[in-house]
Amino acid sequence: METPFQSPESRSSPAATRQRLLTVYLNDHLAGAGSGVCLVRRMARTQRDTPAGPLLAELAGEITEDRESLREIMTALDVPARWSRVAMGRLAEKAARVKLNGRLMGRSPLSDVLELEAMRLGVEGKASLWRSLGTLAETSAPLDPAAVGRLLDRAERQAVVLERLRVNAVGRTFTAGAPAPARAGRDRARRTARHPLARKARWAP
Repeated sequence: METPFQSPESRSSPAATRQRLLTVYLNDHLAGAGSGVCLVRRMARTQRDTPAGPLLAELAGEITEDRESLREIMTALDVPARWSRVAMGRLAEKAARVKLNGRLMGRSPLSDVLELEAMRLGVEGKASLWRSLGTLAETSAPLDPAAVGRLLDRAERQAVVLERLRVNAVGRTFTAGAPAPARAGRDRARRTARHPLARKARWAP
């Protein structure tokens, strides 16, 4: 009697399968984080002489730190980084630059809108990652739930800042006589930066 065919997945233990899936999941997010870092740094450079420049520069620093925190978490969970996926993510970010923006050459006001929308979606995805790792932290000793919670808090704050910048960009692009970004928004960002949740949120065992 022939033995039924078993795929490698069915022959592996449940623990090995979970580790394999976690490796794929975290590497996908690491690739996305690399793309996000490239994008937000470029946004900060192109808008450095605008009211959004300081906020984007601050976000660029934070998002770079978040990527390093993810690398540290992967090391703690014994998940190797697959650099081919990271490289593919960077190529995807570069390819996204050719998206039509209403001009054949150079940037247009629509570029700011599209980039901020992409960055906002990326940060929302990162927040989902921290929520997933928060669930894992409740059962996995290598992870500190409080540290993961701080990363989630910061991602949610980043999403608020990006949404404010996106709304301002939409106003500049699609409406006549749109008001400049309000000083109140900048003051609120400064107060938030002094809040304990806005401190450097590096993961630590």
